[in-house]
Amino acid sequence: MHTDKKVKIYSTPTCFYCRKAKEFFVKNGVKYEDINVLTNMKAREEMVKKSNQLGVPVIEIGNEIIVGFDRVAIEQALGLKK
Repeated sequence: MHTDKKVKIYSTPTCFYCRKAKEFFVKNGVKYEDINVLTNMKAREEMVKKSNQLGVPVIEIGNEIIVGFDRVAIEQALGLKK
């Protein structure tokens, strides 16, 4: 699946739902940037500013912010489902 939308995931190495989201992207051929907010404080601040959340994952698809692994919202944002 090809998308012109830039995909970022703010995650931590131990987060179960972060792993599920990344597995979903790989399975669907979605290129994404993985940002570890455990070690990158600047990225953590950016994530909180965008989502008003400290929890991960925070997924950015284009201009859309999705908090948590919400498969339906991710599919819609990527244009996988109408």
